[in-house]
Amino acid sequence: GIAVGMATNIPPHNPEEVCQAALRLLDALLEGKQLSSRELCRTIKGPDFPTGGQIVSSAEEIKQAYETGQGTLKVRGTWELAGTTRAGKLVHITSIPYGVNKATLVERIADVAISRKMPLLLDVRDVSTDDVRIELEIKKDADEAKVLAYLYKHTPLQSTFALNLTCLVPTENPEVGRPERLDLSQILWHFLHFRLEVVTRRLQHELDALGRRIHILEGFEKVFDALDQILRIIRKSEGKADAAQQIMKRFDLDAEQTDAILELKLYRLARLEILVIQKELKDKRKRAKEIRGLLAETASRGRWGLVRAELEELAKSFGKAGARRTRIEGAVTDAEFSEEELIVAEDNYVLLTVDGWVKRQKEIKDPSATRLREGDSVLSCEIGSTRESIVFFSNFGTAYTARIIDIPATTGYGEPIQKLFKLKDGERIVAAFSLDPRVATDIAERPNARPKRYAIAATSDGYALAFGLSGFVEPSTRSGRRFAKLAEGATVVGVERVRDGDTLIAATRERRALLCPASEVSYLAGPGRGVLLVKLEPKDIVIGFRAARSDDDALVVETSLGGQQRISPAKYEISSRGGRGREVIKRGTLVRAVPIPPEAPAPLEGG
Repeated sequence: GIAVGMATNIPPHNPEEVCQAALRLLDALLEGKQLSSRELCRTIKGPDFPTGGQIVSSAEEIKQAYETGQGTLKVRGTWELAGTTRAGKLVHITSIPYGVNKATLVERIADVAISRKMPLLLDVRDVSTDDVRIELEIKKDADEAKVLAYLYKHTPLQSTFALNLTCLVPTENPEVGRPERLDLSQILWHFLHFRLEVVTRRLQHELDALGRRIHILEGFEKVFDALDQILRIIRKSEGKADAAQQIMKRFDLDAEQTDAILELKLYRLARLEILVIQKELKDKRKRAKEIRGLLAETASRGRWGLVRAELEELAKSFGKAGARRTRIEGAVTDAEFSEEELIVAEDNYVLLTVDGWVKRQKEIKDPSATRLREGDSVLSCEIGSTRESIVFFSNFGTAYTARIIDIPATTGYGEPIQKLFKLKDGERIVAAFSLDPRVATDIAERPNARPKRYAIAATSDGYALAFGLSGFVEPSTRSGRRFAKLAEGATVVGVERVRDGDTLIAATRERRALLCPASEVSYLAGPGRGVLLVKLEPKDIVIGFRAARSDDDALVVETSLGGQQRISPAKYEISSRGGRGREVIKRGTLVRAVPIPPEAPAPLEGG
């Protein structure tokens, strides 16, 4: 930034183009005309970055940015087909966008290759020397334009430059500038007047120096015909100060002229040297007269002429080095591709831990044997095609959906789910469901009516809501989608996949549990609070929730006395929703639901 609350971001430009545009504007000013920023864009095509690349914003977008002093320009790297190998074809990236770190770009492209998000990309290597050269190896039958189109979209190989022409404009106080956003024409106008000021100050400085030299030379001129007298005065004087006083008095000189005469070397008294001094005096008087003429108010065109000559000389000085490096391509149409077609369709397992670490693996037999951080455990193990989605439900009533291919592939700990989504403080995932149609059957049938399989969420304040999964198939934003409207202070305890024949089990902190048919929970077409599942006493909350598909399926809860209690349809009577349930222990309270270690789902057909 350049001031409090003021930022600026002015890109580098081609110096030859800037000089030519300034010359065009200068000619117009001398003729009493104005040139608009749009007209100047005929000379300055756009920014010229030292890293090369190409600008793919339209000509109109570039002109508007220069007219308004702000705008966003799209910049991308350039590439060329470099040959073939046994495995495939070689593509060389020959330039990258301005401000993009090459090592970071190579790392991002490598991530794409390793994760197989772009299966046509086999490998990437940085083979740069003095110039940028990033080597891509792609499949022989791959369309290189589609590969690059993917990289432009998903890596910094294409980035944006936020142009902001905020400058410090001169004010009456030469030490204080005023921040102001200018257009291209205004910037060049200020630049030209700055150059005029520089030329004026330089001429004045030269004139001052000439005046001082002429003054000394005029002193020499006064004594050239009386050198013998000067020498006699010096020989008879009692010292330098005495000689100076006598010379000043005798020849009407000042101290500065007298000191110069006394410092003069004897060889300068030769006739030829005297002629040289006289010629210098003549030349300097002539030059001083010229400068005084240029500095006169009526001679501003002469000073502008000097500005023009210097700009012309500057433009020529760059030679071949002044050639534009960044190509202006205008709006381009990239090769069309379907991201889904690029994904290698294969079934993967997605594991989510209680502490919020997520990963995917191609094969897994025992989820509990996977690599976990100390004290962590597996919350969910789902299976689905890499082309399908998985949805994560949080305790804050938000659902987050991602393509399975976008889940980090690793045999290690995985990655925090916060890297995929923007979770709030205290928010955690309580359930995850694969949305592969082979797993989530009936997902697309009548989205506003209760399907054969659906989801039910229970909240800590005793409510439950039923909803379909069809609205969660498409990937969400990082902020997710709302699936439940919660009362103040309430959270989602759990989310279960159910059928109408299933039994819901809800346990409360104050030793009670209620079992009721899943079909009694009203089905909602959108986010809502739901219906009352279990009636709670003041300060009581629901601490556990599960859907039982058979009489033996149980919700296991831990008590405050250190024991565990199994709550199942085989042991407790099924009632209607909205009641208080029945007491399941005599002493203490129920602390939490004990997580049931998930099993690895069976391989899917066609996987």
